[in-house]
Amino acid sequence: MTTTTAATPAEPVATSPAAPARRASRATPTRWLFVAPAVLYMLAFFGYPLVRNIVMSFQHYTPRTFFTGEAPFNGLDNWTAVFDNKLFTESLWHTAVFTLGSLLGQFVLGLALAVFFSRRFRLSGFARAVLLLPWLVPMVVSSVVWRKLLDQDTGVLNTLLMNLHLTSEPVPWLSSPSVALLSAVLVNIWVGIPFNMVILYGGLQEIPREMYEAASLDGAGPWRTFRSITLPQLRPVITVVLVLGFMSTIKILDLILALTGGGPADSTQTLGTATYQLSFQQLDFGQGAVVGNVLIPISAVFAVFYLRANRSDFAEGK
Repeated sequence: MTTTTAATPAEPVATSPAAPARRASRATPTRWLFVAPAVLYMLAFFGYPLVRNIVMSFQHYTPRTFFTGEAPFNGLDNWTAVFDNKLFTESLWHTAVFTLGSLLGQFVLGLALAVFFSRRFRLSGFARAVLLLPWLVPMVVSSVVWRKLLDQDTGVLNTLLMNLHLTSEPVPWLSSPSVALLSAVLVNIWVGIPFNMVILYGGLQEIPREMYEAASLDGAGPWRTFRSITLPQLRPVITVVLVLGFMSTIKILDLILALTGGGPADSTQTLGTATYQLSFQQLDFGQGAVVGNVLIPISAVFAVFYLRANRSDFAEGK
């Protein structure tokens, strides 16, 4: 006679409440090991230059300092001299006009091209590739080419305008203080359109086609569909495009140096070119550091705006 005994369920093993805390404490050093290279990189290549530039703005830092190592502190003398300098106030205004004009033109034209190419047609891929060329060419090369095109006497643009009888005399694109800044803005728009087009085109591809089909069934026209579907769905991408465009435009230097050199009569001087002029032409590195430091809080404001916009989009589940 065989007797069977019913298996009793295994009792759960009691775990101490302190066990998760011990595991977390052991994992913390490991996490820091993975994060440490990035932290060290940021401190070495971003933190130290930033702090050094701030300290330099309170020093009398000249070429002699490179040989003697002496850079005496002069308090707020550099800051006072920069803020009292007419070049700084003009550069601040030119930077605002140049940045806002460039961003508006790049975004509007880039979005228009992105919407245009979202409708597939023959050779659309080839046309997009051709439009990427301004983005691939080095900025200095683009500026030199445009300087030749915009030359008042021998430039192709003036020759074309006069042959078409659109103007009776050559336009001083780069030699007139009232026109030179506009010319720099137009050239920078030409350079930045491909970046805006590519990023916005990628964002358009992520919008579900069903939304457009539903809007069509409801009788929504193209403008209503664009305003109610395309723009809201593109909002995270638009934020990225505008913030990155702002960061690259506000500190631009090579384009203006190669195109106008900051002239004529300082009409195209920006904060970037003012920093270059004070540091490497007047050899006053302390005052040049002051102008560079002015860019820090301006960029920080837009960085905070970018982070807040991304956080709100994440909270909304976009």
